[in-house]
Amino acid sequence: MKILPLLCLLQLVWFLTACSPRFIPAGEPIAAPRLEGHRFITFDGTKLPLKTWLPAGNPLRAVMISVHGFNDYANFIRSSTDFFNANGIAVYAYDQRGFGSAPFQGRWSGTKVLVRDLATFIHLIRKKHPHTPVYLLGDSMGGAVAIVTMTGENPPAVDGVILAAPAVWSRSEMPFYQRWLLEIAARVMPWGVGSGKHLDITPSDNEEMLRELGRDPLVIKESRFDTLYGLTNLMDSAYERAGEYTVKSLVLYGRKDEVIPARPVIEVFNRFRGDQRLVLYKNGYHMLLRDLQAEVVRQDIITWIRNPTLLLPSTRNGGAIEVTVRSAGQ
Repeated sequence: MKILPLLCLLQLVWFLTACSPRFIPAGEPIAAPRLEGHRFITFDGTKLPLKTWLPAGNPLRAVMISVHGFNDYANFIRSSTDFFNANGIAVYAYDQRGFGSAPFQGRWSGTKVLVRDLATFIHLIRKKHPHTPVYLLGDSMGGAVAIVTMTGENPPAVDGVILAAPAVWSRSEMPFYQRWLLEIAARVMPWGVGSGKHLDITPSDNEEMLRELGRDPLVIKESRFDTLYGLTNLMDSAYERAGEYTVKSLVLYGRKDEVIPARPVIEVFNRFRGDQRLVLYKNGYHMLLRDLQAEVVRQDIITWIRNPTLLLPSTRNGGAIEVTVRSAGQ
């Protein structure tokens, strides 16, 4: 009688290990990476949609590479580009694989592929603007991609990184039942989908903007289980590599963020090394650059780019708390 339960257990284990998340791998390097009009041709010839906003009539003081979050796309930065352009900053953003108008919408390509795409793009922007400071802005999932990219074996050169609500919610910080459900769902039915519609989460206080995202066909509304599994792998990598991160950075986080918990963000920041600043916005939600107080966040970013040692406007007017300012020698 004891053999039957054992056989059932062995069958379940075999079934779970026989299935696996289904990612879309990169192709072999077949083309010289390049920027081609409104397209970024990356290392394996994949064509990723590219958006560019350049200052008109203003001297070019810096270049910002903006990396979007999960289920979003390059347009996430659009509402901030007029402000950045007016301050002499050119903005570049591309749709990462599986998002926006990029190939295989809704599918996950893997951390290594997303990281190689970003490293390739930074090299191309550096080549295009050889004498201009280049900054990297990673939003949510884009922040995780930025962290992993900048802790690789041969990280690309940037003058600074802005991490807005970085997605560093690793498995080690998740409840056990969430880890198990994700593991089972990604292996048993990787093609299944889920959404956050019933989770009662408020990503931003900008309701008009949220309604626009709901109408935007390029914003993904439901995620495959294997894609969620891949995102978690990325967050694991960003969390684990925090101790190797040494790039000068400005980390931004909203006290009202209901998407990424505060604990892993602060823990990751505390393990960063080098010149780092962490700002906690009292009224900030997850979508800091599109919240109703986005102007405050933009002002902080501009101030930090101009002089990373200056007191930030938000902390001066009481809209935020600067937790830590750490120099390279500390």
